[in-house]
Amino acid sequence: MRRNEKILKIKEIFDVVYADAKCSLDYTTEHELLVAVVLSAQCTDNRVNIVTKDLFKKYKSVKDFAKSDIDELEEIVRPCGFYKTKAKNIRALSNIILEKYNGNLPDTMEELIALPGVGRKTANLILGDVFKKPALVIDTHAIRLTGRIGLTKETDPVKIEFDLKKFVPDDYSINFCHQLVYHGRAICNARSPKCEICPITHLCKYYDDRRKNKNGKSK
Repeated sequence: MRRNEKILKIKEIFDVVYADAKCSLDYTTEHELLVAVVLSAQCTDNRVNIVTKDLFKKYKSVKDFAKSDIDELEEIVRPCGFYKTKAKNIRALSNIILEKYNGNLPDTMEELIALPGVGRKTANLILGDVFKKPALVIDTHAIRLTGRIGLTKETDPVKIEFDLKKFVPDDYSINFCHQLVYHGRAICNARSPKCEICPITHLCKYYDDRRKNKNGKSK
């Protein structure tokens, strides 16, 4: 089956099973989402949401973050890990957004990745969720699942992104990534995927290979 055909069949199933899939970070403004994503590096979304509950009460605007006391900011974000670097980047990017973009997030990949602490994964999430542009967020779930399903042979995140762009419909790209996170957490986890309850085993290379190996050993 061609990859462009497979992705449409996956979409048909995932759109039903994960109809409400969305970013699991809590936020109310575009800048809050950017801050939350920066904090989420090497940290769980659940922990970030606990931290940002107080963080966003104290800092209510881009200007608040830009003018924040670095020691106070570090202390609040400490539970997210790498707190000194994250606090420094959050304050720095807030200053740039305030001064260069009049408090608004830039809407291009080039401008976003020029911000401190922002890589392609973060930029794509902003482009997709905030600006509704075609965007593929290649996180650990996307890397694992697209490889298992057989959508790509690439292992590098950037190469995976550009490979998937060849056949994932633009208007499905960001939703597909959110659905992969949901599927990865609920069923296709890293250590012991629950293939017995997976709705896309008939489309999955990993499942097909495992079944063939099992049948081969039983002969």
